[in-house]
Formats: sequence, C-alpha cells, structure tokens
Amino acid sequence: MSYKIPMGPFHPALEEPYKLDLICEGETVSDAKLHIGFNFRGIEHLAETRNYIQVIALMERVCGICSNIHTLTLCQAMEGLTNLTPPPRARYIRVVVAELERLHSHVLWAGIAAKLMGFKTMFMTCFELREKVMDVLQAISGNRVNYSMNRIGGVNRDIEDPLAVLKMVEALEAEMARTVIPIFTTSTTARSRCAGIGVLTHEKAISCGVVGPVARSSGVPQDLRHDAPYAAYDEMEFNTPVEPDGDVRARLMVRALEIMESCRILRQALTKMPPGELHTGDAKFNFVTGTSTSRVEAPRGEVMYSVSWREGSRNPARVHVRTPTFVNMPAIRWMVLGARLADTPLIQASIDPCYSCTDR
Repeated sequence: MSYKIPMGPFHPALEEPYKLDLICEGETVSDAKLHIGFNFRGIEHLAETRNYIQVIALMERVCGICSNIHTLTLCQAMEGLTNLTPPPRARYIRVVVAELERLHSHVLWAGIAAKLMGFKTMFMTCFELREKVMDVLQAISGNRVNYSMNRIGGVNRDIEDPLAVLKMVEALEAEMARTVIPIFTTSTTARSRCAGIGVLTHEKAISCGVVGPVARSSGVPQDLRHDAPYAAYDEMEFNTPVEPDGDVRARLMVRALEIMESCRILRQALTKMPPGELHTGDAKFNFVTGTSTSRVEAPRGEVMYSVSWREGSRNPARVHVRTPTFVNMPAIRWMVLGARLADTPLIQASIDPCYSCTDR
C-alpha cells in the first residue's frame, strides 16, 4: 500500500520554502512531485520600472549567495547593447570576485550537507572556512553579502591589496587539502550516507538538461568558463572536475575539487592582474534597440540573462533570468526514486537548491 509524505514547504530539512510530495511504499520512495512558487517576488517585472543603474542593484537581490554572478551576467548583457568592452583589469577583478563567491557557495553547501548527515563537527569546520572567505569579500567590497562590484563597462572597486587575498586563498586551499577533502572521502559517516545514494545517471542527466556540478557529477563535462569563456577566464589554466557515479558523493566530490580549482584560478588572477582603468567611464550609456543575452557559470551552474531594450529609453523593456536551480530541480524526482525516505533530505540538498532565485 502506498502513501504520500509531504516534505515542505516548511520543513527542518529544507533551507527555503518548496514542497516535495513523496509517494512511498513502506520506507522506499516510488515517486515524487515537486511544487514551487511559495516565494514569488516579481523581480523581473520590477526590473522594467528601474533605470540602467537601479536595475543592477535590483538584480543583485535575486540571490543572496550568488549576488555577484547575477550582476555580472546582467552587466555583460547590457554591455552587448552598448558596445562596451571592460578594461583588462576590470575583467580580472570580475574573475576574482566570481571565484571568491564560488568558494563561499561551495563551502557553505558542504557545511549544510554535513549537518544533514549528522556530521556536526564537519559543519562547524566548513562554516569557519566560510567566514574567512566572507572576510575577504568584505575587505574588497565593504559588504559580506551584496558586493556592488559590477557596473556597465567594468567594476566599481579595485583590489588594492591582492597579496592579502592571496594569503587567504592559500590558507583555505591548505585547510581543504588537509581536513575537508580527506574527511569527506574517507569518513565512514560520509561514505555510508552518500555513496550510491540519489543516483542520477549520465543519460538521465542529459535528458533532464541539468547544469553545473549536478551535471559534472553525472559525467557531463560542461563548464561555461571553458566552453564559452567570459571576463578573463580565457587567460586562466584550470581543470573541470567530473565524476561518473552521479550519486550524492559524486556531487560532493565535484564541489570539493572545484574549490581547489577556484583557488588555482584565484592565484593566477591575483598574480597576473594587469594595471589600468576599472571601467570605461561615467559618460551616459547609449543603448541600441534589441535583445542581448549573456551566460555565466554560477556556483550552481549556468545562469542566463536576456535583456531587451528600446533605443532612447532609460529602462529595460524586458529582463528575463534563467537560474540553474530552475533547470536542476526536476531531476530530484529521478534521484529519489527507489531511495529510502530518510535519505531524501540529503538527496534534495545535494543539488544545492536555491528556490528564492527560482521564484524570483
């Protein structure tokens, strides 16, 4: 006899409001239905009422953890409508802040995953590392959450002391190699809770169109930083971690290895950063009539912005955002099929869902 167990929209295992209706046979999940829309804010409509400066501040509020990546994608789309190219130093600074944000997101997720496993010591270790990243972001921008770094044609702030940032990166990299990665890969707790749990096969990952670490953990080697470079990523050398197993452990390992690659990128960007201007100037921007799109590899996967403008207007005619969680979340249904009911909180958390930006 089957029965339905609702998880959410408010539940101790969920970081944000959404709902999973789990159809169970005993303790085994036989099907699942996902419900979103509990957090709708109408940001895309509000963007049509803001000018080209105000809309940047607005779209930075789409997601708290990935605030910088949203303004970066938006500014790149608007630069396509104004025929502006950021100076080389600005492109490097964009890479630095984007990779620091990736570190913040991945370390935060590792802590949440550890907590859901009942691994409280690992949770505290990860959040201590997260504080170090946030301290550096605060030193650069003055803020711990919304950094206000990007503008049309460049960035608002310089990185005055790259060596101080480099010291944090090296300390974080050493701690990851010494503590976090060995524990997650060798711990009996981590292996028993993650290995073989929530499998998304390579074929199903392709058919669902998942992106980011979720795709790479199912053997799909896609990364826009390599496939369609932006900012200064075409001048960086780094690898794209890929795991074939498609389970929770693979998704954990991909993010852990990406932390190491982010440290590698940061080391290159901070040591090779060229001198020069931060932006193209403060002159009034001339937008052409048309639509421009921009794609960026956010911590959770591909973010895409489509910005439409009418010549002579100060406000966009349309701003459309496609977030990675919106693409990844349907795959949860296939991950929980055949899983134990007790494993579903960790499985849904393994895609690192952000439903506030999905319900924008």
